[in-house]
Amino acid sequence: MAKRENEDEDEINLINAEFESMVEGLALDESSPTTYLDELDQFEKVNRFTPPVIPKRSIIQQYKDARKAIVKWFRNSGNQNPEDGLSI
Repeated sequence: MAKRENEDEDEINLINAEFESMVEGLALDESSPTTYLDELDQFEKVNRFTPPVIPKRSIIQQYKDARKAIVKWFRNSGNQNPEDGLSI
């Protein structure tokens, strides 16, 4: 039993030594000019979505496009699947 306790104690000491060696290299001062939250804000500003610019069309061109779409819709109204909502 004493041997088992020594092994557990040695293992705990090894774990503590590894932890202390990792923590030794960390700098805990707050001398950085930016914080983590500042970096996150900057990341969001840089990666913000910018919608594409849609070219403006005249009223006549909009009417022609709408007419073409409606004509195409009526031509394809011989639908084999009436459940899809295409039928009038």
